[in-house]
Amino acid sequence: MKNLKDKVAVITGGNSGIGYATARVLKENRAKVIITGRRKEAIEKAASALNVSGLLADQSNLSDIDVLVTKVKEGFGKVDILLINAGITKFAPIESTTEDMFDEIMNVNFKGAYFTLSKFIPVLNDNASVILLSSTSATISPQNASVYAASKAAINAVMKIAALELASRKIRVNAVSPGPVATEIMNKLGLDDSVEAKIINSIPLSRLGKAKEVADLIAYLSGDDASFITGSNFLIDGGQSV
Repeated sequence: MKNLKDKVAVITGGNSGIGYATARVLKENRAKVIITGRRKEAIEKAASALNVSGLLADQSNLSDIDVLVTKVKEGFGKVDILLINAGITKFAPIESTTEDMFDEIMNVNFKGAYFTLSKFIPVLNDNASVILLSSTSATISPQNASVYAASKAAINAVMKIAALELASRKIRVNAVSPGPVATEIMNKLGLDDSVEAKIINSIPLSRLGKAKEVADLIAYLSGDDASFITGSNFLIDGGQSV
C-alpha cells in the first residue's frame, strides 16, 4: 500500500485493540498517524511504542472533540484517513438496563462518533477515506446487547448518509463490522472458558478474529485501491452473521 505514504491518519481509540493494530499497519505503510484515547498514560505508552503522535481526547466529550480537531489541523493540516474507532461494550438484558448505562454507551458509541465525523469534515482532504468501526452485533441481534447493537446500527445508518453527502468531494465513507476479535475489550468482559467456547462454536471458521486482520481491511479501505468503494458495511466475522 505505497499510496498511504505521507497520508495523515487520525484513529480515535488508538491505544489498544483494533485501533492500535490499525495504527501499526498504517505506520508500516508510511502514513503519518495520530492516535487518540481518554487515558493519558495509555495513550502516551501506545504512541511511544508505535512511534506515532498521541493526543488525549474523550470521544464522549464534544469539547474534547473540538480541541482534537483544532490540534490536528494546526499540527498536520488536512486529514486523509479518519478511523472512528473509540467505543465501549457493555451488556445487560433490556429489562435491567439502566438509564446511566444507556447514556454511557450511546454517548461514546453513537453521539461521540457522530460528532467526531461532523467536526472533522471541514478538515478532511478531498478524496479522503472515513471508516467507522461498527459491529456484527448490529446484524445478528445478540441477546443482552440491545443498546450496544442499537448504537452500531445507528452508526451504519449515518455511514450511508455521510457517503452520499460527501460524495461530491470524493470522500469515501464505509463501515467495518468485526465479529468476536481477541482484543483487550474481550478480556475486560471476563468471559469464562465455556462462554468463549460458545462464541467460537457460533463462528463457522471456529476461531476468534485477530485485530491485525481487521486492521488490514481498514488499511485497504484507506487507500487508493478502494477508490470506488463507499457507503458499504464490511462484515469480518468468520461467517458468524451468515
